[in-house]
Amino acid sequence: MNIKIKRLDHHGIVAGVIDDLQIVSLLDQYLPQDDKQEITPGEAVKGMIMNGLGFANRPLSLSPQFFDNLPLEHLFREGVEASHFNRHKLGRTLDQCFDFGCENLFSMVAHQACELENVDLTFNSLDTTSHSLTGEYAYDEDGCDENVIKITHGHSKAHRPDLKQVVQEIIVSQDGGVPLACKNWDGNSADTAVFKERSKALVSEFKKSKAPRYLVADCKLYHSKNAEFLAQLLFITLIPSTILLEKELISRALESAKWTSIDDNYKYRVYHVEHMDIDQRWIVMYSAAANSRAEKSVARQVERAHKQLEKELFHIQAQRFACENDARRALLKIDKKLKYHRLTNIECTAHKVYEGKGRPKKDAKVKSLEWQITAASEDKAEAIKYAIEQKSCFVLATNIDEKELSAEKILAHYKAQSAVERGFRFLKDPLFFVSSLFIKKPSRIDALLMIMTLSLLVYSIAQRRMRSNMAKIQASIPNQINKPTETPTLRWVFQCFEGINLIQEGADYHYQKIYLDGFNELRAKIINLIGGHARHLYKIEKVT
Repeated sequence: MNIKIKRLDHHGIVAGVIDDLQIVSLLDQYLPQDDKQEITPGEAVKGMIMNGLGFANRPLSLSPQFFDNLPLEHLFREGVEASHFNRHKLGRTLDQCFDFGCENLFSMVAHQACELENVDLTFNSLDTTSHSLTGEYAYDEDGCDENVIKITHGHSKAHRPDLKQVVQEIIVSQDGGVPLACKNWDGNSADTAVFKERSKALVSEFKKSKAPRYLVADCKLYHSKNAEFLAQLLFITLIPSTILLEKELISRALESAKWTSIDDNYKYRVYHVEHMDIDQRWIVMYSAAANSRAEKSVARQVERAHKQLEKELFHIQAQRFACENDARRALLKIDKKLKYHRLTNIECTAHKVYEGKGRPKKDAKVKSLEWQITAASEDKAEAIKYAIEQKSCFVLATNIDEKELSAEKILAHYKAQSAVERGFRFLKDPLFFVSSLFIKKPSRIDALLMIMTLSLLVYSIAQRRMRSNMAKIQASIPNQINKPTETPTLRWVFQCFEGINLIQEGADYHYQKIYLDGFNELRAKIINLIGGHARHLYKIEKVT
């Protein structure tokens, strides 16, 4: 008997969710087809997503090697082979995605996925990150397409200013961290400019929505150049500490001490203000945890400032000045820079300078006077206290009516901004699309970043679906230390599926003649929780 054995592992979950979201058929509807093609552009994108979520430590150029031991007829369709996912086909597919428009293509897929999965679009978190790149990228300076991103040096959020980069912007729903939109920008793009363009685009989109939609972002959203569009949106954001009114309201709230407690950590005070011609609620939040961190950080700053001041005072007392005024002016320059200290015990001493060299005689004439200045220092207790208090508080701003959203919920949804940050951590995982960004054409890098975000979309949908079903039936699965958890990550689930083989009888593929080896009760439970086409791929006919 002819038997074939292939590795299925967790790839059935990924392929099943992609099929549930109908990504392949949607992409094939808009991307150009070729009569001689072995796989469609949609299937090529599905292959790239599976490669990325395979965490196989292989770049895209080695995709045929990645697919070589997978049951492609089971995961795709009959006739699909590993060699079809070669670098030429994947490169052409990236070019087709770029030509159509990566932002528009992703938005269509995300919109369809959210409708199929009933994702709540009420709260939308916006943020940016930077992807560091190595290598040289050639541009046609004369006829370069203005839509091609420029890979260049800029403010590196990855703390690698030596490397060129590209900036990526993502909006995610706070319902499961599902990405709703993504766009790639030049490596030197500023967050304020990115947020302004996105706010402008969201005005019309939010107005079309029947249900209310709110934009949540960090302090870069709140800028005078963006006020025109913020006034037309419902937003939650953090007020930058550079705005003077922010510090004034924090001081006023601390002086009044009329706080409303949320829990042991947070308490708040609400002020109604009109700023940038927008009627808003500014909520001064005090955090006990932030206060504890502030005390430690300010103490370190005070210590560093004191050591620096001691050095400067040592050097200035060693100098000699032509007059007392010059000495005091030199000390005044130091005093103006002081934040946490003040100068005390300031003394000016006149030193006589005699004619001639060596030790002066009793009757030697005084040629001139030189002045020396000395001083000590002490801490400014009020300045240190003020700094700690300012760091213990932050101000959230919103133009959402208090009847719709209380201050407690404003804080909760601002903290849920971490959903987009988790997405960025996922995209930057060293095992995720490792080395795939070593591509010479910036247009293909643009398209590949969109494919990476599509992978995040598939991952977040699968995880959201699994956790939602677990909550409905109060189910749990063992975590890494064999204790039950109700909120497992899909990454851990993928690891739980290692070692599942698909056994095929005969040379030709027939669904009825395949069997799974290593598929146990726990894995069947997880597949039932994820549901959809994954049940078919793991040969679960009935839901238990």
